[in-house]
Amino acid sequence: MNLRLFTATLITGSIFFASCSDISESSVAPKEEAISSVAAAKIKALGFNPNNALKVAEGYLVEKDVLLTEEDLAKGALMFDKAAPREEQYRTTRLVTGLPRVIKVKVATTLPTIFVQATDEMIARYNSQGLLLTFQRVTSGTATINITKDETLPSGVLGSAGFPTSSGNPYGTVKMKPSTFGASPSLGFVATVLTHEVGHCIGFRHTDYMARVCGGGNEGTAGVGAILIPGTPSTIDNASFMISCAGGNVPFSSYDKIALNALY
Repeated sequence: MNLRLFTATLITGSIFFASCSDISESSVAPKEEAISSVAAAKIKALGFNPNNALKVAEGYLVEKDVLLTEEDLAKGALMFDKAAPREEQYRTTRLVTGLPRVIKVKVATTLPTIFVQATDEMIARYNSQGLLLTFQRVTSGTATINITKDETLPSGVLGSAGFPTSSGNPYGTVKMKPSTFGASPSLGFVATVLTHEVGHCIGFRHTDYMARVCGGGNEGTAGVGAILIPGTPSTIDNASFMISCAGGNVPFSSYDKIALNALY
């Protein structure tokens, strides 16, 4: 299978993430707005590269698939720890609290059936790890994470998501752009994209954020923006579900499992 990026540079289908209840599902691409110098400075202070950031309705899309809200920018560098960054599994300061906890996930009815099947696979992957954080798909009532359809995401982007809230809840919305996946994406690939995006929702950053495997260089400012998860390797884990690009079906690597168990 061709290498598929989790971001705007992919080939036929790939990975990456966003928050809260159903959002616009228009098929009309939005006008891309340039960010202000003030916003760029705040994004940089959070440890992210502002060069390719886009202004979107909910805030700012950075690193191709990560959503930063105005609240995140207002928090400044205090949102993240200033641990010296290397190329290992990383998390944000914000994590999901109130463990043990069941996270309810709902899939928008406007998404193709394969996204429902892939959500079940994503849930099975997380729940198989024996974590204090577990997932359950629901079809009614209020969900903690809503998986929505959004064809207005930038060209080439598979999906987007944000980081946990300051109150300890997962980011509430994962946006997916079905057209980027192509006509017949594999179940394993769609499940991997969803697993990656939900990874952002519960506090994971890209494993290779300091030197993107797909190209694009350093995603953030050296010295700011991520906390190293103990027990993960000192070199890039190319098998990680949180790497910035991957091909096909990517289950948890051995270091992913260490990272998940370290946090939850």
